[in-house]
Amino acid sequence: MSYAIWVLFGSFVIFMAMGVPIAFAIGSAATLTFLLFMGVEQSVFIVAQQMASGLDSFTLLAIPFFILAGNIMNHGGIAMRLINFAKVLAGRLPGALMHCNVLANMMFGSISGSAVASAAAVGGVMAPLQDREGYDRAFSAAVNIASCPTGLLIPPSATLIVYSLITGGTSIAALFVAGYLPGLLMGLGIMIVAGLIAKRRGYPVAPRPALSEVWVAARDALLPLGLIVVIMGGIISGVFTATEASAAAVIYALVLALVWYREISVRDLPRIIIESAVTTSVVLLMIGASIAMSRAMAFGMIPNTISEVLLNLSDNPLMILLAINITLLLIGTFMDMTPALLIFTPIFLPVVGDLGMDPVHFGIVMTFNLCIGICTPPVGSALFVGCSVGGTSIAKVIKPLLPLYAVLVTLLLVVTYVPEISLFLPRLLLGYGL
Repeated sequence: MSYAIWVLFGSFVIFMAMGVPIAFAIGSAATLTFLLFMGVEQSVFIVAQQMASGLDSFTLLAIPFFILAGNIMNHGGIAMRLINFAKVLAGRLPGALMHCNVLANMMFGSISGSAVASAAAVGGVMAPLQDREGYDRAFSAAVNIASCPTGLLIPPSATLIVYSLITGGTSIAALFVAGYLPGLLMGLGIMIVAGLIAKRRGYPVAPRPALSEVWVAARDALLPLGLIVVIMGGIISGVFTATEASAAAVIYALVLALVWYREISVRDLPRIIIESAVTTSVVLLMIGASIAMSRAMAFGMIPNTISEVLLNLSDNPLMILLAINITLLLIGTFMDMTPALLIFTPIFLPVVGDLGMDPVHFGIVMTFNLCIGICTPPVGSALFVGCSVGGTSIAKVIKPLLPLYAVLVTLLLVVTYVPEISLFLPRLLLGYGL
């Protein structure tokens, strides 16, 4: 068993250090692990079989649909309408444009389902405005980077769909509803830190908007935000499943961008569909390879071994959860969110199950934790995109990110140790666990 752990994770780290694309590194590590127990032909066959059967899932259909809906809305002028609405909401706060950035990321991220798309779309619009008003470019980029993952907690979230698949059918509706309060808490924490720093630096406060401006901004944002109402309303009421909701989201986004706003034309659709197909294939290739790795881990009894080590580490559940969080934070610094979720959920879920932790609560904790990871060097995708659109470098943005990291880690611990933050709404709206 110990050999399997060393071969699996050792080979994976070596492949990553060699610059092998992560999906191929995962698949190759899984194949090498199977070679400990069987021949070459059998090992390759099992990895291929696991990848194919793992992707043969009705639930996973939601991912390409949500990606397509997000891309349609990204090209359909939705970001600017949400930014204008966020300006109205945050205009009177110190450092108004920073608060606007956070609110816009929360709204657009939840609609697009992508932290990177949110960082690019919202940050690309906000950066020039913040430059003109004298905001520090590195700190502005830091706020954009730290707040763009909020949409991965606020539904609809493809990450939570993947978690549901790995755990064998944890309620997607419960996971979606559970993400609201932690996602809002995450955004609020960033706004408090940004507001304190903005006040100390004397950043400007926007003038009070006229009622007509408030009305226009709210009216323009109403239909984009209606997508969340359609999806969550349909799922909670039982009208459709998460997969059917994702297809409804595509239709809603098409009507909005193509017919109502007319920001895109029929000729733009092939390009948008191809972009979505490329993104989907990258995500699904990683999911397929990670499912094969999960099978290799189960075959080598790796989750059992790690579970025993963690449970023998301490009798205190609080210390075990702290150790899991520290491990995931470290993993998030060098591994993207989806493969980290796919690889480590099967390892840690049995451990937290023995501690009596609810799988919905753990799904939110894992997602929150890995949201921090995509903002951290050396491989944080949101970090790279945020620096690029913000016109600054990673070296310059790390220092202003430190207080934001501190509040995010603090909130992660609060969400970990206070289950009701995640479970209150699922129990209230869905009767979950009652």
